[in-house]
Amino acid sequence: MAGMEEVTRLPEDFDGTVRLFPLPELVVFPHAMQPLHIFEPRYCEMLREALASDRLIAMATLTGGIEDLLSTQPAISASVCIGRIISHAETEEGHHNILLVGAKRATVIREIPMIRPFRMATVEVLPEIHPVSDPQARQRLRVALLDAFAAVIPASANVQQNLHELMAGQMGLGPITDIIAYTISFDSGTKLRLLEEGNVDRRAGLLIDLLNQRAAAGSTGSGWSAAQPKPPRNEFPPRFSLN
Repeated sequence: MAGMEEVTRLPEDFDGTVRLFPLPELVVFPHAMQPLHIFEPRYCEMLREALASDRLIAMATLTGGIEDLLSTQPAISASVCIGRIISHAETEEGHHNILLVGAKRATVIREIPMIRPFRMATVEVLPEIHPVSDPQARQRLRVALLDAFAAVIPASANVQQNLHELMAGQMGLGPITDIIAYTISFDSGTKLRLLEEGNVDRRAGLLIDLLNQRAAAGSTGSGWSAAQPKPPRNEFPPRFSLN
């Protein structure tokens, strides 16, 4: 597979037009890998078009309730993640299993009137903002983020080994925040807040606060009510899921 930098680079002729794949609860981030199982005819057509051209699909998050899902065009968040298909396999039933890598944050400017079975939109790609700061200060932010992450993930040897490799690697603060934000079982509203934030330092700071709150809730037994069950145990790396 090509390097991550190449995979997350948009084509030079990208004009801001994307195919939308809206799903409930799912928020995809740049640098994260999302497996998808595609079987609806409209999305199979969307996939065929993507595979024959730029291999891009924009993952969108449905924001309406159950009743809204029955509408022709249910509401979605304006914050989306443009992803690139890096793996595709068709099943005997004519379904499709794909692996999508998040490439870029984007904001929906307007949806294009439907002339195909699937939805399309014009988007503005959000740049990754790296404020001018002391390199040592950013390194401290990176360490604080990884420490906060370590406090909320399982203590199994395999998970801790993955964490140690992440800490020892050269991955920048931006990709690390995205991978952690994708991995942790925050609600979709919280994840969308993290997806919307293009400023790397601010996103890392927000994520550290959220992780510390999660760790404090876990250690005190408070913060989660019976009416709001405690989220499922975090896993790292996350399991593949079917969508």
